[in-house]
Amino acid sequence: MRHGTWGLAAAAAYAGLCHLGRTWGSTTEERRRSLPGDELIPGPMVVTNHAITIRGRREDVWPWLTQMGWHRGGWYTYRWIDRVLFPANAPSADVILPEYRGLAAGDRIPDGPPESGCDFVEQVEAPSLLVLRSRSHLPPWPKDRWLDWVWTYSLTQDTDRQVRLQLRTTASLGPPWLALVYRALVWTDFVMSRSHLRGIEARVAGNVVMEGREVG
Repeated sequence: MRHGTWGLAAAAAYAGLCHLGRTWGSTTEERRRSLPGDELIPGPMVVTNHAITIRGRREDVWPWLTQMGWHRGGWYTYRWIDRVLFPANAPSADVILPEYRGLAAGDRIPDGPPESGCDFVEQVEAPSLLVLRSRSHLPPWPKDRWLDWVWTYSLTQDTDRQVRLQLRTTASLGPPWLALVYRALVWTDFVMSRSHLRGIEARVAGNVVMEGREVG
């Protein structure tokens, strides 16, 4: 009986984490509404929606989005994540980098070392919409692997002092078993997207903690 109870508890915890991995911070309305970029991958195998409310204006948030990328502004995730999973990543920027303020459709944003590929800018509507697409976020195996991934960042001005930032990811990938693996690991998006959005929020607020010290 004890083993059965533990099994049920573990299954419930896993289901809860998977739900957070798909929905953290987002509302039912946000998850249901259509966004630019949805049309790029009809019938996606994986969809996640995450959102956060940030004090400020869309114009305060926008520069942090346009400078994202490997050895640009970074991805604003927790530093321990970079050390464990992406040791080649430099610390994310804690200031606005003027050289990366402009983005246009077709621009390329490196997502890792040169051999790992890049994201392509699909749509830009400053300061409210950024759609990125990648086919290079792939595991080193199997040989017949493929992936098509879209990130849609939507900025909505809730009030004069609050911005709603929604991040939707849609993806299709193969072979079929690889899609199953990604679905099983969707809970990890709770950690990654949550730290990413909170990193943006902290930078807009000027309240970034870098290597144990507060910057701002």
